[in-house]
Amino acid sequence: MTSTSAETRPFRLADLGTLVVLAWSGEATDGTDMPYLLAYSLGDAEGGGATTSAAVERLLEHSGLPIGGDLVDGAARPSLPVTLLVQSGQAVVTLPQLNAQCPAPPEWLAAVAQRGYAYLVFTARPWPEARPGMPLTPRQLAAFIGAEETLSAAAHVVLPARSLRG
Repeated sequence: MTSTSAETRPFRLADLGTLVVLAWSGEATDGTDMPYLLAYSLGDAEGGGATTSAAVERLLEHSGLPIGGDLVDGAARPSLPVTLLVQSGQAVVTLPQLNAQCPAPPEWLAAVAQRGYAYLVFTARPWPEARPGMPLTPRQLAAFIGAEETLSAAAHVVLPARSLRG
């Protein structure tokens, strides 16, 4: 009987390609706004979408975030190496080896101030059509984020929001 070992490629930041983070809010079941963050790659690393998907999966795994698994509560796991900083109208998500930030709309900032946390969906599914600076309609965002392929390829995390104290 012959067995082959799975090749484990070292993590290279460049394999993520262009990483994009979007902030938006929407009504939750309790009737108030929920602040959401979506992180995805454009799939534009050398090697294309398969390379970026594998790199995102490795990043999430090494950060203690299961893909397609249970919701991770960052408040209940203080040693989780994933954080959210909200400062000067920006949302900054930090993982080992990576900081990603995006401008946050006023309604998102209000929702995160009210709740004290945001819901992060970090997907390994590339979205090459959603380039920075290109306008996205709510329908396009809903179609991507609501797709089973996106959700099952994602880590789902509730991240406490922190801010710098002056």
